Amino acid sequence: MMKPDVIVLRFGELTLKGKNRHRFEKTIFDQVVRVMQPFPTVSLSKEYGRVYLRLNGEPYAAIADRLKKVLGLSSFSPAYTAPLDVDSIRTAAVQAVQSAQTAPHTFKVSVRRVNKSFPHDSQEMNQLVGGHVLRAIPGLKVDVSRPDIEVKIELREERALIFSQVVEGAGGFPLGSNGKAMLMLSGGIDSPVAGFLAMRQGVQLEAVHFHSYPYTSERSQQKVKDLLAKLTPYAGDIKLHMVPFTGVQTKIHQAYRDNLLITLLRRAMFRITEKLAEAHNASAIVTGESLGQVASQTLSSMNVIGRAVELPVLQPLICMEKQQIIRIAESIDTFKISILPHEDCCTLFLPPSPSTNPNLRVVEKIERSMDWLDEELNEAVRQTESLWIKAEGEQLFTNFF
Repeated sequence: MMKPDVIVLRFGELTLKGKNRHRFEKTIFDQVVRVMQPFPTVSLSKEYGRVYLRLNGEPYAAIADRLKKVLGLSSFSPAYTAPLDVDSIRTAAVQAVQSAQTAPHTFKVSVRRVNKSFPHDSQEMNQLVGGHVLRAIPGLKVDVSRPDIEVKIELREERALIFSQVVEGAGGFPLGSNGKAMLMLSGGIDSPVAGFLAMRQGVQLEAVHFHSYPYTSERSQQKVKDLLAKLTPYAGDIKLHMVPFTGVQTKIHQAYRDNLLITLLRRAMFRITEKLAEAHNASAIVTGESLGQVASQTLSSMNVIGRAVELPVLQPLICMEKQQIIRIAESIDTFKISILPHEDCCTLFLPPSPSTNPNLRVVEKIERSMDWLDEELNEAVRQTESLWIKAEGEQLFTNFF
């Protein structure tokens, strides 16, 4: 039985429009090269709006799993190649029908003749190939309107491509094509999903995590690393900034213990994240807020918290229901890690009744009374450790500010 020897890769329509087309195509091509590194004999070639990936004996299933995580890739198809003669093309077309996961009852043939020197036009080839498939597979019928399977044939300059399966890709924009942002990553369900959706829109991410060791355990820090590792198949290596928040959190709690505490702590986190963004050339902050979920995610609270920074704050989940977020978390394999019962710094020093309607002027007045606050924030930035999270491990290094 023949095996697919080429994969046809298709880019999304959004990436092919306007002056950015060449840059977008190159970005996707580079991502395909990255995910194909474990398969050294694979070769790639480019044509307008597509990449052809020749397997050269490498396993299709393992390669397909990796291709599904290439952002900007709308779909792909395993294809058979055949010489430019009718008999070879007919044989491959029968194979394409027989390899379907579910045996079809109806089919159609669609031929695209790119090579105009081929002796038969598209309509003739539809009949020549379709008739052969009907004779080769008993019980199969033609349905040109709603077939169970469509056999697509491309007659190119040097070969024919035959395929029937279209596999949905990750879609979206190519990674990094819309700039870089800092993801505020907790150990919960929401922020990894927000990070994934931002990446899908072409945003390259670095992650920022706030920990309060020794109040929180090292296991909670490992949980965040494990979550970020689930995003690396989509993004390659991701830099994670581990911010020691104990000093800031403790001093704010000592100075103020009333219902605005969460607002003050979140504003401090935003300001630290903005400092890190400026140091690492990021243009925005990404967060996992979903409107109304908790006290700090009311419209009033988000307004007051967001005003702590000048950078734009991207909130991909803002109008999503929790079940929608959970479904995405399951699809990117972060959900089971997110629900592990490891504490994070946001669970410390919670007031009995957090404010859901904070007043900006009151909050700013409290902050002005904390004349030590700016230095504490700067010290947290100076003490931040940064690591590269990779699919195969992590490499630690320290930033100096």
